[in-house]
Amino acid sequence: MLRLTRGSLVLLGLLLALAAFALATQPQLRDGIESRALAWLLERQMSAFGVAVDPQAIDRVTVSDPQALPDEQERVANWLSRKYRVAKEPMSALVAEAFVVGKQLDLDPKLILAVMAMESRFNPFAASPVGAQGLMQVMTRVHSAKLEDFGGNMAVFDPLTNLRVGAMILRDTIRRSGSIEGGLRLYVGAVSTDGRWYIDRVLSERDRLHRVAAGQNVGFNAPQRRTGLSTASASNPPAVSEAAQMQAPARESDAVAPASMEHPPIPAAEQAAKAPPVSPSPEPVQRLDTPYPGTPYPAA
Repeated sequence: MLRLTRGSLVLLGLLLALAAFALATQPQLRDGIESRALAWLLERQMSAFGVAVDPQAIDRVTVSDPQALPDEQERVANWLSRKYRVAKEPMSALVAEAFVVGKQLDLDPKLILAVMAMESRFNPFAASPVGAQGLMQVMTRVHSAKLEDFGGNMAVFDPLTNLRVGAMILRDTIRRSGSIEGGLRLYVGAVSTDGRWYIDRVLSERDRLHRVAAGQNVGFNAPQRRTGLSTASASNPPAVSEAAQMQAPARESDAVAPASMEHPPIPAAEQAAKAPPVSPSPEPVQRLDTPYPGTPYPAA
């Protein structure tokens, strides 16, 4: 019995040594065994918990390490994360992408982030009654050609895809109008009003982000800029729809912010000279209604 046991152990050792040598010299054989072993383990987990597991799920998550960002981007990501109550990791990915896309399109990344904040409050699944969808409320039926390069209309709900397409649309509207204010008016699709409420909110948020990026301590509800009104507009202010009022809750202070040395406000006369005439666009660029109504701002 002792001799038989000893011989069996020697034979088993030889077999294990041959198997190890074969796995080391045959990568295809090793990969096949690992795949079958992983499939078997997954089946065991499914039978035990009743839920399908997916080890590759992490590859589909849009996140980034906040500490891996440059200081300027990290400050912006942390501020936006706290204001809009979004986790730092996905917000960091959006901020980093906005800076990359902004450099490619020669567009201010803080403007991209400000539009995103006003349009959806960083909700990648936001949708408006008129069909605007995603972070930057892209009109899928109008801009389906741009989405084809990303796999189709359903890609509008991918955060990075929506950011890229929305930034391209914003760049095009600014070029068509000749100014940032005019581009924002076209982007929001303001045809019944001059869109001044939207322009003020977006540019105010952009100015706050500029100050945050520079290291200043900026409150969430820092004073909002006010575009100068003409006499006719002041006496007869344009009517704002109920949906627009929901989009622009009266939580900002009515006081005028002190002029920033880095980003001084544009004089009203210069804005009036640069702003294009308010008229309906010959073809819709974004949408013909107000953007997605977000929830009220959190308290400062």
